[in-house]
Amino acid sequence: MLFSFGRDRYAVVRCSYPDKLQNMSIRGLKKKQPKTFKVKVVTMDAEMEFSCEMKWKGKDLFDLVCRALGLRETWFFGLQYTIKGMCTWLKMDKKVLDQEIPKEDQISFRFLAKFYPEKVEEELLQEITQHLFFLQVKKQILDEEIYCSPEATVLLASYAVQAKYGDYDPNFHEPGFLANDELLPKRVLRQYQLTAEMWEEKITAWYAEHRGIARDEAEMNYLKIAQDLEMYGVNYFPIAQSKNHTDLLLGVDAKGIHIYSINNRFSPNKSFEWSAIRNISYSEKELTIKPLDKKAEVFKFFSSQLKVNKLILHLCIGNHDLFMRRRKVDSIEIQQMKAQAREEKARKKMENQRLAREKQLREEAERAKEELERRLFQLEDEARQANEALLRSQEAAELLAEKAQIAEDEAKLLAQSAAEAEQERQRLEITALKTKEEKRLMEQKMREAELIAVKLVKESDRSVCLTEPKKLNISNRICTKPGKRNGKQSRNSWM
Repeated sequence: MLFSFGRDRYAVVRCSYPDKLQNMSIRGLKKKQPKTFKVKVVTMDAEMEFSCEMKWKGKDLFDLVCRALGLRETWFFGLQYTIKGMCTWLKMDKKVLDQEIPKEDQISFRFLAKFYPEKVEEELLQEITQHLFFLQVKKQILDEEIYCSPEATVLLASYAVQAKYGDYDPNFHEPGFLANDELLPKRVLRQYQLTAEMWEEKITAWYAEHRGIARDEAEMNYLKIAQDLEMYGVNYFPIAQSKNHTDLLLGVDAKGIHIYSINNRFSPNKSFEWSAIRNISYSEKELTIKPLDKKAEVFKFFSSQLKVNKLILHLCIGNHDLFMRRRKVDSIEIQQMKAQAREEKARKKMENQRLAREKQLREEAERAKEELERRLFQLEDEARQANEALLRSQEAAELLAEKAQIAEDEAKLLAQSAAEAEQERQRLEITALKTKEEKRLMEQKMREAELIAVKLVKESDRSVCLTEPKKLNISNRICTKPGKRNGKQSRNSWM
């Protein structure tokens, strides 16, 4: 966003003077125009460019940036820059160009949160404030400036996805839709041997549970989880209890000052709440914290540079002022902002409810439409099947008619065959009767033949009996002739 010099817009005035006088007036305005310098301000999601007057103080530039963002909760933020490897903040009461900033053709600042709220849900009133905090805290977690457990990072990632993509839709959010999003710290990715598809599946499982949560609500849920992390909102500085070496860390946050071991940024060894601190002062590299209890021990430590002590003191003063401000009755401005925030939340709630109802009705209408289309398709399919069945039945009827005709013809043939068979049967019966009669006659003839044979046998036997004595007499006569010669021998041979 480009801004012209000055904090107010210039109006173009048309006059009826002669051209010469008009040109003279324009040249006069050009001579009065102040000198400017260019500034680039980078927020968490945008870059802005401004033309600033040479005489501007830090507050003039800061107010211009806040107006450009539409930000009213200005007390949380500041303009940060880096000089000689050290991050510091632009002073509001000094001229921009008089401060120790990098003198370049275009001076660069980062618009960041300098102080953090104790309770984000109560203190962050504007949606833009909440959004800037969300982006900054998310980046700190991803850059591992704030430690977060793997389980919590997956849950936070699911809220970040809800804030970016809205409600989960399996038809739209197909596998791989998070491939280009940075959602988890590299430490967590290295700690577990899981593929990108596995991480996406875990995040999506939580993401699907957030259906119906608006973007600002998802960002607030993210911040409510993040504010309970041990390193949330803490600015760390290396310090020492002696001038020779650094052996401690000093942390400044919304609740007070904390002293940590050099290798432990989670659990402080000692803490000084703002309500228990009477005074903080520094002398060159030495900084002193005096407790409110006069009997308590005064804590003294050393930092590496005088600039570090000044920065620590600046952050302590700002956090203490906000600490005291939270515990006082809200100013008229804050009361108005809270009332507007409540009205805005109520309006958004009603709007979200209306949108949810419309979405539900639309989904129901789509489901009804899909059901009607499914039913129509089903009816069309049933009609098609009925037509096919009708065609099949017609073909079957024709086939049956053909079969009936064939059966009728076959029946006629069978009837004719039956008649012929009946005739053949009758013929066979007659033939059988004839055969039976012939058999009976043959049997009768056979019996008669047998009788005749028997009779003949008997007659033959009788004739034999009548002829046998004559033969015996002849034989006797034959035998008696030799006996006369030798009668004894002959009688023995006949014995």
